[in-house]
Amino acid sequence: MTAKPDPSSFDLTSVEWTVSSHSGGGGNCVRVGVQNGHVLIGDSQNPDRLPHVYTPAEAKAWLEGAKGGEFDFLLSLRAD
Repeated sequence: MTAKPDPSSFDLTSVEWTVSSHSGGGGNCVRVGVQNGHVLIGDSQNPDRLPHVYTPAEAKAWLEGAKGGEFDFLLSLRAD
């Protein structure tokens, strides 16, 4: 397995970030982007923080789990 690149190695200024429409426009969401074949997940409230880096397979596994309801327990957490 090839090591994932360090987040600081990406040119984050060129990433086209997507934020969920469910965030209410208040920055209460993660942001997702793609660069060099990797999925980047960052903090929309703190865009200067480096994002987490995932392979497409990792991102797909998580997304399929979310669609299947495996992470629905997160919906009961208190939103500040």
